[in-house]
Amino acid sequence: MSTDFDPEKFSTLKYPELSYTYSERDVALYALGVGACARDAVDADELKYVYHENGQKSIQVLPTFSALFSLGSLKFHVPGLDFDPRLLLHGQQYIEIYKPLPSSASLNNTVSLAGLHDKGKAAVVEMETKSYDKESGELLCMNRTTVFLRGAGGFSKSSHPFSYSNYPKNQGSSVKIPKSQPFAVFEDCTLPSQALLYRLSGDYNPLHSDPNIAKVAGFTLPILHGLCTLGFAVRAIIKCICRGDSNMVKCISGRFLLHVYPGETLVTEMWLEGSRVIYQTKVKERSRAVLAGYVDLHRLSSSL
Repeated sequence: MSTDFDPEKFSTLKYPELSYTYSERDVALYALGVGACARDAVDADELKYVYHENGQKSIQVLPTFSALFSLGSLKFHVPGLDFDPRLLLHGQQYIEIYKPLPSSASLNNTVSLAGLHDKGKAAVVEMETKSYDKESGELLCMNRTTVFLRGAGGFSKSSHPFSYSNYPKNQGSSVKIPKSQPFAVFEDCTLPSQALLYRLSGDYNPLHSDPNIAKVAGFTLPILHGLCTLGFAVRAIIKCICRGDSNMVKCISGRFLLHVYPGETLVTEMWLEGSRVIYQTKVKERSRAVLAGYVDLHRLSSSL
């Protein structure tokens, strides 16, 4: 890659607009894929994500469903940056929700390069996806996906490693996990078939289903999708902090720390700081943190 970087060049990179259409079936399948109603088929907080409960005209949509809109952005190209896609790691996901997601829609997704950083042994690429409702033209949500490209760093060839981003520094930044006792803790079991169920929502990376490919990547078994773990964590926050009201979620930030094997138990710890929920998700069987971040809410539940 060239050593003379022009940030303006990257901010004006053009990517094709992507279409995305989904139905209520897709919404329900996703909810099941992130564990909704797995422990209780008539869960009072979660039945609405898979069934027209109490005469409602349409099922409700979990806010993390919007992460699926950004899957197409992972087929990105940055001029001059060569990498092995098998060495790509999903590092972070940042989501802003502007309107409650409809239970079915056709979307136009605009994709842009939000960041590019030389980390020496790896390059970090951040892709931003804005999703507009085709019918109304309204902006529904924004995703920013951060990926680590192992072996693609060291391209700056200068004393100041190249770093470009086009968003405020405080957006999606990592958080410090409090040392105090959590405000709430929620424990949930993933199924041994969880990754096989979740992949039906559109992420068919064989790392999550093929044991041979998983072994080549250094894992004893296929691992769970990071976005599936994020769905479990945010669902726990909606249940414990939002009292089942998913429309309270304003934005979501998650940093993927470690893999999860399907069948493991996820324990999500939550701390309240104003209208922000800081969270950490651990695998109970290995006592390891696998995900950390925050969820900003429009308001707090009056019953807290």
